[in-house]
Amino acid sequence: MVNQPFIYQAHVHSEWVDYNGHMNDAAYAKVFSLAVDEFIDYIGLDAQARTEHAYTIFTLETHLCYLQEANEGEQLHVEVQLMDDDAKRLHVFFTMKNASGDLVATSEQMLMGMDTDEGRPAPFPEPVAVAIKALREKQANLEVPKQVGRRIGIKRK
Repeated sequence: MVNQPFIYQAHVHSEWVDYNGHMNDAAYAKVFSLAVDEFIDYIGLDAQARTEHAYTIFTLETHLCYLQEANEGEQLHVEVQLMDDDAKRLHVFFTMKNASGDLVATSEQMLMGMDTDEGRPAPFPEPVAVAIKALREKQANLEVPKQVGRRIGIKRK
């Protein structure tokens, strides 16, 4: 669980490569989505816990930044930084790097905890809340990445 760093690993599949010869933009989103699934397990909401607590996590918003091309077969790893949280939401920032450690893409996301019986937002189950608190404390001194909070727009002089 959170005593080990979170790392999701993948590689660029041939079907993810587009007509430009590198990983398609939708594939970046897919990798980040799969990383969210692994992150949910990491904080204690694996399939068994989701059933036991009648609880899951939904993605409310995401902002991707494409910083470098990724090519077929290239190894990727995704890490997460907890930017903020409350009783039922997580503001997280994922970084995708290649085998050389170069930053390939980032994904800033807002995640919401959901009671699956009620079909509405609800506070995290206690074991998950404890894991989130431990992650928050572990990452308390990390710097805020420059891509956090970016907005899309054309800069005018």
